[in-house]
Amino acid sequence: MSTSTFALGGDLTVRRLGFGAMRLAMGTFGGPTRPYDQGISVLRRAVELGVDHIDTAGFYGTDESPANRQIKDALYPYPPGLVIATKVGPLRGPDGRPFGQAGPDGLRGLVEADLASLGLDRLDLVYLRVGGRGGPGGESVAARFAALAALREEGLIRHLGVSNVDGEQLAEARAIAPVAAVQNPAGHDDLLKECERSGIAFVPFFPLGAGEPSPGLAEVAARHGATPAQAAIAAVLDSSPVALAIPGTGSLAHLEENMAAADLRLDTQNRELLT
Repeated sequence: MSTSTFALGGDLTVRRLGFGAMRLAMGTFGGPTRPYDQGISVLRRAVELGVDHIDTAGFYGTDESPANRQIKDALYPYPPGLVIATKVGPLRGPDGRPFGQAGPDGLRGLVEADLASLGLDRLDLVYLRVGGRGGPGGESVAARFAALAALREEGLIRHLGVSNVDGEQLAEARAIAPVAAVQNPAGHDDLLKECERSGIAFVPFFPLGAGEPSPGLAEVAARHGATPAQAAIAAVLDSSPVALAIPGTGSLAHLEENMAAADLRLDTQNRELLT
């Protein structure tokens, strides 16, 4: 892979094209479950292709096929240099979808559950995922982020991140402890600029958006003989030296396609089409 690298928290160097585990077990929350062994094959192939940053969460997958268990079954003992990031905060409802949020006192249990399911003594990066299915803002993160900061002081967590936050929430978290990464919906240019100034990774989720690709994205893809998904991944990597892409899939063919996007290089004309 020819994509560049980024040092998470200043000391965990990863390739900027990683892998997201949300779609390992099923394409969408509540969708049909994929064969368990298929996810194992995808994870092993991802590492073979150079992935050294896997993004997961305890609420990804199903009771029968939790993403964390698949990661452990596929890759444990983990290869040197593999960074696993997870998210805590949301609780799972009876249908397997994220539902509600844990309070400060509930976060230790979620962190310990991730440690156990992944077979780790310390988590490389833990995001506080804020809010439900809505957008960022509207609530304080101080008490919950402070609870995670205390677990970091205990040695259970190496670096902290925040997810689905606005600028005020990011500042609130940074006043408590260092923030190594922000995982947010794509399009938050104000937060991206702040991350650039501060050396914080910016990890957009759902960078392809919903529905059909934009005409500009489709044209960029056609010019490169690529798919719109590949063009979107390339656009994320091109957007900033602090931007990390974590496309996810449960398909080997789709994985190969995603990883090939690291070799796409966008020029000024391409960038104009995407604005």
